[in-house]
Amino acid sequence: MLGAKKPLSTTVFLVEDHQMTLVGLKMLLEREPGIKLVGEASDGVTATRQIIERKPDVVLMDIGLPEMDGIEATQVIKTALPTVKIIMLTSKDNEQDVFAALAAGADAYCMKGIPSDTLASVIHSVRDGAAWLDPAIARIVLGRFRGSTNGAMAMPSSDGKPADCPLTERELEVLSLIVDGMSNPQIAERLFITKATAKAHVHSILQKLCVDDRTQAAVLAMRQGYIKRF
Repeated sequence: MLGAKKPLSTTVFLVEDHQMTLVGLKMLLEREPGIKLVGEASDGVTATRQIIERKPDVVLMDIGLPEMDGIEATQVIKTALPTVKIIMLTSKDNEQDVFAALAAGADAYCMKGIPSDTLASVIHSVRDGAAWLDPAIARIVLGRFRGSTNGAMAMPSSDGKPADCPLTERELEVLSLIVDGMSNPQIAERLFITKATAKAHVHSILQKLCVDDRTQAAVLAMRQGYIKRF
């Protein structure tokens, strides 16, 4: 249709210090429709400066960077630009890095080698507000909480809901979809509700669980046994 607006592209900034990996990721992103690469950097200091200047929608962040590692860079960026979404894209899957990245404010954690179509989907979903953890990382998160005396699962009540769960049945449905990595529009479509209603439910969930973002809500949901996946 004449005059119809094209959908906005997701702007992405790439941070990677290995040249071959950087070239491969650039080629992958540049051929994905709906994604616009707006910059790249190979160290944390340069990355934080340029990202704060350019304000991309999404940052693909490696952890092992010179001068300033990806976790510290994530903290700096999130402090300056809380709305910028950061996806950790790395080969490191040890507990220390995983939890440090989540604590720093990372919105998603992907392992290198992720299929290109999956990575593109994660980029768009995270831009729209979804949290996403690679299945291997999700197992690490669950394993930590299941093995922790402080992360014991809550006993369910007679209606099948953990006794200490402050959420309504509908909010639990929404929380389950958050854990599955769905964005607000996807939640709205799945539950046959408006986007505004989905957004309101997510806001209520974050308030009731006393968390700052969807990633924290997803981790807490699995830790407390509100949502079970494995």
